Amino acid sequence: MSQLILASESPRRRELLETAGFVFEVRARPVEEVHRAGEKPVDYVRRLAQAKAEAVWREGEIVLGADTIVVAGSTIVEKPRDVTDAARMIKMLSGREHQVITGICLRHDGGAAVDYSSTLVTFSALNDAEIAAYAASGEPMDKAGGYAIQGLASKFVERIDGCYFNVMGLPVSLVYRHWKELIQP
Repeated sequence: MSQLILASESPRRRELLETAGFVFEVRARPVEEVHRAGEKPVDYVRRLAQAKAEAVWREGEIVLGADTIVVAGSTIVEKPRDVTDAARMIKMLSGREHQVITGICLRHDGGAAVDYSSTLVTFSALNDAEIAAYAASGEPMDKAGGYAIQGLASKFVERIDGCYFNVMGLPVSLVYRHWKELIQP
């Protein structure tokens, strides 16, 4: 498999790519992550994924950018600022379905393949003590929606409909499908 540049410092994305057998290096630059007024969630993650890939792309490379958000009702739930914000997020997700959307961009010499994956996740109803304990665990920090499906929050997940790896932060099969199109002669 050819070399790939991952435009993300996310340990989860690195782990997922390594597990899938991708050979890659990490090169990331900060990109302003501001949701524009009236911008649909899918458009938002696609724009950010492309901006992240463009920020580090060099001629002759294939660069993968990605961005993940959680949408509860009409509210975009990004990363918590602190423990109180994490508790607020988990309370919002408690006992209801939400959507996890990841935008991806594979920037290459011929342009950019930009796509997204969406997964529905249903949390069981949680009491205040469960919410407080999870928020205080530290796990919610730096995670879209304030939780890690593969970690302590796994016990809250009643059902998912879609790609599990998308909820972790990278829809690996979608990335691979676009990757194959780029590297096959």
